[in-house]
Amino acid sequence: MYYCKNCGEPYMTDEAIMCVKCGVSRGQGSNYCHNCGKPLQPGANVCLNCGVAAAGSLPANAKSKMVAGLLGIFLGCFGVHNFYLGYTGKAVTQLVLTIVGIVLSCIFVGAFLVLGVWIWALIEGVMILTGSISQDAQGNPLTD
Repeated sequence: MYYCKNCGEPYMTDEAIMCVKCGVSRGQGSNYCHNCGKPLQPGANVCLNCGVAAAGSLPANAKSKMVAGLLGIFLGCFGVHNFYLGYTGKAVTQLVLTIVGIVLSCIFVGAFLVLGVWIWALIEGVMILTGSISQDAQGNPLTD
């Protein structure tokens, strides 16, 4: 759930393009935190309540939700989407399990391992695209 940066009220849905209370377009304003809805100190770069980057300041290295989701769907069994988002531990696990599964596919057991990792990555890719996973490993919000 996100909050209006102008008045602090929660948006009706995550897809809302404007606040129904104050009429300001989504993303406009700098009075309230978009993550928790609490008032921000004037000129603050970080919300003192929840610790996210303050209104209007996306980090220079902000990651794209679309890129991460598509990487998860098409190359996810190699952990590419997790490398992209900074979750290196999970990414290495997916990569190693896929490689071991490919090597063991000659005895048929490996095919199930690769299939399991592919399903895991496919679910993560869909979760990223639907917004269930909305932050990278550093806690920065994914851009639309």
